Amino acid sequence: MDDELADLRRKRLEELQRRQLESQLYAAQQEQMQQELEAKKQAILRAILTPEARERLSSIRMTRPEFVAQIEAQLIMLAQSGRIRSAITDEQLKAILRQAQPKKRDINIRRI
Repeated sequence: MDDELADLRRKRLEELQRRQLESQLYAAQQEQMQQELEAKKQAILRAILTPEARERLSSIRMTRPEFVAQIEAQLIMLAQSGRIRSAITDEQLKAILRQAQPKKRDINIRRI
């Protein structure tokens, strides 16, 4: 009886260890894929942006990472579809950023 219980515990422990190992391998694969995707994205951005424009995006990323991710995705999509013919300068990037920003609403308070 004790041997059966010990055997069951050993099998259960082996199963848990196997699952944990599989989980770690899956997480490592996901991380590897994410790093490869990020490397490809950065390579495309290096090809389509001037150094000044890349620097501007990097500085904006500090305060608005979601906004920069959205802009980068749009730029990559345009580059992959062949709609970007030359490197985007800092001035062109400024214009793109101005267009992409949501319009601010003016709030006026009137006393009645």
